[in-house]
Amino acid sequence: MGSLIIASTRKSAGKTSVLVGLAKAVNKKFGYLKPLGDRFLYRKKRLWDYDAALMVNLFSLTEEPETISIGFDHSKLHYMYDRESIHAEVERAIADMGKDKDSLFIECGKDLAYGASVYLDPLTLSQATGHNVLIIAGGTENEIADDIAFLKRFVGSDEAHVGGVIINKVMQIDDFKATYLPEIEQMGVNVLGVIPYEKELTTVSASYLAEKLFARVIAGEDGLDKKIRHTFVGAMSASVILADPLIGKSDKLIITSGDRSDMILAALEAGGTSCIVLTNNIVPPPNVINRASQDKVPILLVPSDTYATARQVQELEPLLTKDDDEKVEILGKLVAENVDLEALQAL
Repeated sequence: MGSLIIASTRKSAGKTSVLVGLAKAVNKKFGYLKPLGDRFLYRKKRLWDYDAALMVNLFSLTEEPETISIGFDHSKLHYMYDRESIHAEVERAIADMGKDKDSLFIECGKDLAYGASVYLDPLTLSQATGHNVLIIAGGTENEIADDIAFLKRFVGSDEAHVGGVIINKVMQIDDFKATYLPEIEQMGVNVLGVIPYEKELTTVSASYLAEKLFARVIAGEDGLDKKIRHTFVGAMSASVILADPLIGKSDKLIITSGDRSDMILAALEAGGTSCIVLTNNIVPPPNVINRASQDKVPILLVPSDTYATARQVQELEPLLTKDDDEKVEILGKLVAENVDLEALQAL
């Protein structure tokens, strides 16, 4: 397989998740490079990309996360490099990260255009290095078809070496294969696989929620590994809440104001509650906190109001974490069952 540039047609197509699945399914010694970081983290005076740290932790790579990216800030890269020098730096990084490896994955940014102004978009990188691009296409069925048609129509072979496309997160996979896939293949696109949507990959843990909300954990620390599959916003009376069939669902998140002790106790009494987020920075009485701790249900405290918090949770992107062993196994299985791995390794 050698070096392979991994790109996506648009944000949230599932590029990193498919890459994790590929690495798991192929099961060979690989290197990883992300020239332009787009999910940067700053911890203890160190700057690195989220995806770089994820790959290092998931697959026990020997590189430090901060050495996997050339840079993050477009203006700084403009100042430091021109087209020739930045591609020389990429070639150096490819040689370092790919040394003694069976293959090297070069992951690009959130869409095909990201990094174009600093010559680090996937198509320019392919043109400069000669390596194939593997494009992950995701979105609605119409968006996937539009993106692939646009790519085929306006990207010539002299501009980039597009080795193939993996279509990801397809909701109605049989309908897609019957309606859209024949048209896509008639364009001459090398479709290496069609991966179905998997709801389990959209779950998050209580600890992930606490981190993303910058919440204070005031109870139930032992339950922070619990998964969240349903969200329930409690703004009505406890009697009405208990009559709602949704309250009986398992693995649920409850969002309510900290002064709603009746709501909190009702959620605990109903069972199946994975996490409770209390808004407005209001701490409930000690008996409520003690009950949650006994049930190992984390209580997270945030300063925002209930509506703003619910919206923030709704917009939260369920990124993979280093502790998501079950998701990694699911991704490996999805790729193994739905992607032509022999054709992929021949690129």
